[in-house]
Amino acid sequence: MALFPKLELGLTNGWLLLALFYLAFAATVFTLPRPVIKRLFDRSGWSRRQRIGLFVGKLFALANLFLIIMTPLKVGQFVFWLGTAVITIGLVLFVKSLIDYRNAQPGKPAMNGLYAFSRNPQIVALFFIIVGCDLAIGSWTALGLVLVAHIFNYFFMIRPEETACLNLYGNHYRDYMARVPRYFLRF
Repeated sequence: MALFPKLELGLTNGWLLLALFYLAFAATVFTLPRPVIKRLFDRSGWSRRQRIGLFVGKLFALANLFLIIMTPLKVGQFVFWLGTAVITIGLVLFVKSLIDYRNAQPGKPAMNGLYAFSRNPQIVALFFIIVGCDLAIGSWTALGLVLVAHIFNYFFMIRPEETACLNLYGNHYRDYMARVPRYFLRF
């Protein structure tokens, strides 16, 4: 692991691992009905503060993606294999969470499948995928960037989405929040 990785264009950079994620994401999203896709990406009720906060968080995420794309994979090193394992777990969780989201009853929050264990399995899975990529390129800076991006996600996306779900679903969602942790562990 290096604090500042050496940046270079290359065929064996972290972009290979990102490509796997984006292929899995596209393949899964294309199987979703239009109303589910619309619900998945709906940001119509977002405040200006949320949009700005999420934009700032995305700047950190984009810097992280830049490092992943421009940094050679540490093929053969422990961090590469660890990162690959973390990415694999993340990909499985991500695809499963999208399928579980698709199977939610219309007009009700997703509560089955992975949603019975986490209120945000897509976010958890995406975090695993990006952390895995950061490990596979061996970059402490990239790991720091993903943590900062996730903090912005927490305050400007996850918490406001929970408030929106409480407003939409009421006590049904409040009971769900009491039973199921925000991530996979309560903290």
